[in-house]
Amino acid sequence: MTSATTLILNARQIQQKIDRISYQIYENNFEEKEIIIAGIASRGFILANRLAEKLREITKIKITLAEITVNKDNPLEEEIKLSIQPREFSGKVVILVDDVLNSGKTLIYGLAPFLALPVKRITTVVLVDRNHNRYPIKADFVGISLATTLQEHISVELTKKGKEAVYLK
Repeated sequence: MTSATTLILNARQIQQKIDRISYQIYENNFEEKEIIIAGIASRGFILANRLAEKLREITKIKITLAEITVNKDNPLEEEIKLSIQPREFSGKVVILVDDVLNSGKTLIYGLAPFLALPVKRITTVVLVDRNHNRYPIKADFVGISLATTLQEHISVELTKKGKEAVYLK
């Protein structure tokens, strides 16, 4: 790491954020029979999986995990793909998950497939909200909000359990 890199969250702090957000999701959906946690590939899906694990620990609600594949650079170039059939979302609560909310582009395109489905409710989760929204979308549940410059970069590392970290570069 260079001196221009700052640790924002360590593995323990990330787990605390995941635990808190999981309890918030449960608190807002305790009467549901099933919740679908839909993570945007790749780090959003990893985070969604971690949230699903925690929710399965704290509730008997059926938790279904789905992956959304979006071309983050050019979302209109490729079809947005869902890992489960659209009919499985009918009448269900969907929790849309991504690692970082920067401009809002990825999150809003990740939301797009659900607009044509008869879902009960959609809420959004991000680990880091950078507050640079250019699209009309917000996160309902946020691990941490950071006021950053547009030149700074947030790096989220979630692939190795116990070695997770969020850096500001």
